[in-house]
Amino acid sequence: MHVNQATLSEEQRLYLHPLPVRIWHWLNALCFVLLILTGVQIRYADLFSLMSFETAVKLHNWVGFVLIFNYFVWLGYYLMSDKVTNYHAVLDAKKFFRNYFDQAVYYSYGIFKGQKRPHNIQPHDKFNPMQKLTYQVIMMITVPIQILTGLMLWDVNRFSSWIDFAGGIRVVNTIHVLMFILFVFFIFLHAYMGMLGPKRSTHYKEMITGYEEDEGH
Repeated sequence: MHVNQATLSEEQRLYLHPLPVRIWHWLNALCFVLLILTGVQIRYADLFSLMSFETAVKLHNWVGFVLIFNYFVWLGYYLMSDKVTNYHAVLDAKKFFRNYFDQAVYYSYGIFKGQKRPHNIQPHDKFNPMQKLTYQVIMMITVPIQILTGLMLWDVNRFSSWIDFAGGIRVVNTIHVLMFILFVFFIFLHAYMGMLGPKRSTHYKEMITGYEEDEGH
């Protein structure tokens, strides 16, 4: 029986990113960029004129609610599917630090020498140790903090008791700005890491098609 080689090749590739994850990822990326741009406009209205202050505030608020909805879609999807194993923590400290160190060496040296990546990617375990720890911190700590502080700043009167519990409006505002700075750094780093495949477009294609591209290392 003759099998089409192109079809066989696609069937043999790993399906790493299901459609719901890809939709969430790109919508999340768009929301992050819009929130950063509108946030900068709101904070530095005297230095930038991308849009009016009123437009920036309205857009920032609406996009913020879209991001909150998108976050719970992501959370619900992973909690109700077997893909949640991608975020499971490694409880063996010795194994974690050994794998983390191997991945750090690969990113700082091995990848530029064409060495094979130390982490074997699978649909249920697609994040290497550095990615997994980063995403755990971002999705389980940083994003929830940003959501909570954003809600407090959105309606100071409604969430006055929360603000008082947090230490006052200045504390809430400072935390929100610090998280904003962290997200800006993360997005640039994330975009850079996305270009570290065999080709600069490799990992970006994977987040469009869902399939792992053929990697040489």
